[in-house]
Amino acid sequence: MQQIAIGIDLGGTQVRAALVDEQGRILARAAESTDALAGPARVLDQICGLTDGLLAASNPASVVGVGVSAPGPLDTVAGIASHIPTLSGFVDFPLKAELQKRFPFPVDLENDAIAAAIGEWQFGAGKGFDNLVYVTVSTGIGGGVVSDGRVVRGRKGMAAHVGHMSVVPNGELCPCGNRGCFEAYGSGTAFARRAQMRAMESSGTTIGSDGGAIDSRSVFAAARDGDRLANQLIDEEAEILGRGFTSLIHIFSPDIIVMGGGLSHEFDRLQPGIQAYITQWAMPAFKDVRVMLAALDQNSGLVGAAALAFLSGKVPAIDQL
Repeated sequence: MQQIAIGIDLGGTQVRAALVDEQGRILARAAESTDALAGPARVLDQICGLTDGLLAASNPASVVGVGVSAPGPLDTVAGIASHIPTLSGFVDFPLKAELQKRFPFPVDLENDAIAAAIGEWQFGAGKGFDNLVYVTVSTGIGGGVVSDGRVVRGRKGMAAHVGHMSVVPNGELCPCGNRGCFEAYGSGTAFARRAQMRAMESSGTTIGSDGGAIDSRSVFAAARDGDRLANQLIDEEAEILGRGFTSLIHIFSPDIIVMGGGLSHEFDRLQPGIQAYITQWAMPAFKDVRVMLAALDQNSGLVGAAALAFLSGKVPAIDQL
C-alpha cells in the first residue's frame, strides 16, 4: 500500500500544500495567496481547504501525517508560533495544537528553513551526506543544519538562524533589530538596496535606466548585457555570501553547503565567487567544502515538511534526529 504525507508550506505570500510519496515525489499540489491580514482562523481554513481538495481529488490509500513548514521564530517543541511578522495574529499562537484539532492525522511543525534543509538532505542535493548546511538567500537569510546525520534543532527547536550572526560590528540595521547581521548584507533585499543606491550614484550604468524597478533580477539582467556596475555588485554579493558561508563551514564542518532561495536562481553566476572566497579564506582543512545548488528549488520546504511526517513514524523519531 502506497503511503503518502501531506506537506504544508505556510508563507506570508502563499499557502502551498502537496501530497508527497516516500521517495519525495510530489503527486499533487495546490496553492493560493495567503490571506495574511485576516488572522489565524482564516489562514488555518486556507490550509484545510487546500488539503481537503487534494485528498478529495487524489483519494490516497494511506496518509501517514501532516508536516507543516512555517516562518519563525517558532517554538517547535511547544508547537507555538512565537512571532511570524508576515502573518497577522501569529504571536504566541498554538499553531500545532490548532492544526491538530482540524486534522485526523498526526501533525508535525517545523521552521521553514529547517524543513527545507530536511528536504534537501532526504531527497535533494544533500542526499547521502551526514553533514550539511542549508542556506536560503531570498528576502532574508535562513538556514538549517544536519550534523552527524541528525537535524540540529537546539533550544525550542530554533537553531540555525544563520542570517542573524553578526558579520559587521555596529553595521547596517537588520529587520530583526540588531545591526550588522549576515541578512542585512547578504540577503536579496540587501543586494537590491545596494544596487539602488549605487545606481543613483553612477552615470554609466543601465541599471534602472528604463524606469523599471531596481531589484536582483534587473541587476543580473544588466550584468548579462555587460553592465560594469551590475557585474561589480554581483561579485560583491558573492564575496559577502562567501564570507558568511566560510564562517558556517568553520562552525559546523559540513560535507557541503546547499544554497536555496530566490538568489539561488542565479547560482551559476554567484557560485564561482562564493567558492573562490572559501578557497582563499577557509582554513586549509575546510577549503574543499563545495557549495551546491538546492535540487528541489522552491519545493525544498514543501517536500521537507512532508518528510517530517515520514520520519516521525520511524525509529529514531524525528525529535531525536
